[in-house]
Amino acid sequence: MMTEVKEQLLTEHKINVLLIDDQPMVGEAVRRMLEGEGDIDFHFVSDPTKAIPTAEELQPTVILQDLVMPDIDGMTMVKFMRVNSKLKDIPLIVLSTKEEATTKAEAFALGANDYLVKLPDRIELLARIRYHSKGYINLLQRNEAYEQLRKSRDEMRKELAVAADYVTSLLPDPLKEGDIQADWRFIPSTSLGGDSFGYHWLDDDHFAMYLLDVCDHGVGSALLSVSAMNVLRSQTLPDTDFLKPDMVLEALNDSFQMDQQNNLYFTMWYGVYRKSDRTLTFSSGGHPPALLISGGEAQLLRTPGMIVGGMPDMTYTSDCVTVDPGARFFLYSDGVYELKKVSDGKMWEFDEFSKFMKGAGGELGKPIDMLIDYTRELQGAELYEDDFSMVEFVFA
Repeated sequence: MMTEVKEQLLTEHKINVLLIDDQPMVGEAVRRMLEGEGDIDFHFVSDPTKAIPTAEELQPTVILQDLVMPDIDGMTMVKFMRVNSKLKDIPLIVLSTKEEATTKAEAFALGANDYLVKLPDRIELLARIRYHSKGYINLLQRNEAYEQLRKSRDEMRKELAVAADYVTSLLPDPLKEGDIQADWRFIPSTSLGGDSFGYHWLDDDHFAMYLLDVCDHGVGSALLSVSAMNVLRSQTLPDTDFLKPDMVLEALNDSFQMDQQNNLYFTMWYGVYRKSDRTLTFSSGGHPPALLISGGEAQLLRTPGMIVGGMPDMTYTSDCVTVDPGARFFLYSDGVYELKKVSDGKMWEFDEFSKFMKGAGGELGKPIDMLIDYTRELQGAELYEDDFSMVEFVFA
């Protein structure tokens, strides 16, 4: 899925000088001054009417231009150069036979970069040509680097979009009927985190539900998340009883050690609801507590446990609660509440999030939509810095 990253070197530019002067003897004099300088190419045009087309074709790194020429005023030529999109950034050194302050001021006002009384000393001319050319070459290379960065970012956005679509395609369909109803919202962040979740019946009496959040962002995190989800969905963890949440987390921890996953780990919440006695057994590793809301009260469901993949041979514990008919249950990642309020720049507190969810009601999925609307207004932005992942379950 990831494109190959290739080292891109910036283009090497040679100093390229264009002299515009109607006097051939000036052209010859400058040519001799620059002769023998291996890093400088010299070009000369004596017909002012051909100056701009020649400059557009040559793309010099510096232009030397006479102020007194037949058919066209030198100041007008400066003005033409500066309104030409292909030439406007090229350094322009005006050559004049007069050392006049008003002429200099006018030339600079029209966009000239430098002013020399011709003919200058060879050492001074070379120094100014190299100085202005170096600045222009730096500009060309900076623009080239920006363009490479833009293309790289565009490619990364495409990769992240493909990865987000792939993750979304693996998420379960909403459940609108039956003993357990479920709906969810998944809003990938601009950099794509590592959130994923799932739920399914293990047998006629047991229903599994889980959500994990891989550290860091990007395609690598998304792929690890998908890998972990696949083993849960296919129940392919070795020697694991998927009816026992603590055993599931221990098996995941053994299978996805961070030193074998590019130093990536994840937080996890895994639970199993037994329909026959309405009990929910659960275990978590470094993950935010799930919310069980019934009778206007919210229970925080979490067990002490390390992140998954952080250290080998970790032990996890399980806990159990009874679920009342009509109870709402929310699984989510920390991206749904860890956000900065636009009003004062402070972080939204978890207690505020929990209180909001207790007061959110309506049909299945409505509380999540209410949360999305509220948090977008709270942070003053449509997109989230981290993935927004939340699943709602309603128990008949």
